[in-house]
Amino acid sequence: MVKPWEPGGWPGRPSEPNSLGRRIAALRVDRGWTQQDLAERLGVSRVAVSHLETDINSPGERTVALLAGLFRMEPHELVDATSYPVAKADRLPVVVARWTEVEHQLALLDRDLLWLESAERPIAQRVLAAWNTTLEALAATLHDPAEQRMVAEARRAISRERQA
Repeated sequence: MVKPWEPGGWPGRPSEPNSLGRRIAALRVDRGWTQQDLAERLGVSRVAVSHLETDINSPGERTVALLAGLFRMEPHELVDATSYPVAKADRLPVVVARWTEVEHQLALLDRDLLWLESAERPIAQRVLAAWNTTLEALAATLHDPAEQRMVAEARRAISRERQA
């Protein structure tokens, strides 16, 4: 006898509590991203993300590595204790890049701003001017709206510091 389709499950696929798709969906929601946001970060369609989250498709090693980086974890950590095939997990990279260039630059800026609190005014002005130039060049290369907002806010902060 064929089982009827039930919400939360797919024909021929058991609904697993340790589903990689469920983990991906939960991590995406925790970050406040839509499926479209995640799709743009991965370079895939929104439908592809939906298929990953509902376990219609199992992601390849490249996609798992990209997802892990986006979620700030290592690939093995992402798939650990999930339904992801062991044979595929064995081929995952050990580490992946977790931070974007924007996040890296803004962290450096934060450290400089702390240091500049005790610096002489002329030195602080030169450093802030250099940061403004760096962030202007970085902003010209960005496509992600969230990163564009982060850089714009950092530029406003620099402007306020320069005027203070």
